Amino acid sequence: MEFRSYLDEMGFRYRWFNHPEAHSASRLAAVQHIPGDRVVKPVIVNLDGEFVLCALPASYRIDLDLLRRELNADEVRLASEAEVAQLCDCQPGSEPPVGWLFGMPTLIDESLFEDDRVTFPAGTCDEAITMSFLEFFRLAQPAVGHFCRRISAGRPMQVH
Repeated sequence: MEFRSYLDEMGFRYRWFNHPEAHSASRLAAVQHIPGDRVVKPVIVNLDGEFVLCALPASYRIDLDLLRRELNADEVRLASEAEVAQLCDCQPGSEPPVGWLFGMPTLIDESLFEDDRVTFPAGTCDEAITMSFLEFFRLAQPAVGHFCRRISAGRPMQVH
């Protein structure tokens, strides 16, 4: 089933919109003129051989060592671009932060609880979704953890 049809069928309240092309969550925040804290960035990691979609604010970066300790994993690494392309049937950089769409669990960072509305990629580089955080939480069906750190304002944003 197509993602938008699923949202409608399940009664989610959201706004689906087109925007100038954005190949990253930080760019999505910029083209929408919204804070990076309100844009959910998906980062796919390999935890002890299993892929997990981590969701965090675009203004944060994932801390792999913190994630490894939090989940008591032996080995944690970012998924390669080739692995992401194989796992996700989306334009690169536009994966919705909803792991079950791609057959993997979702882990969200607790920092996402700070905003009442979130925006995230909808599967293409020129479409996005805005919904309440509670609707996003219901959609993503995530586990919650603490595995990221705010990108300091004085440094250029690193996009993962």
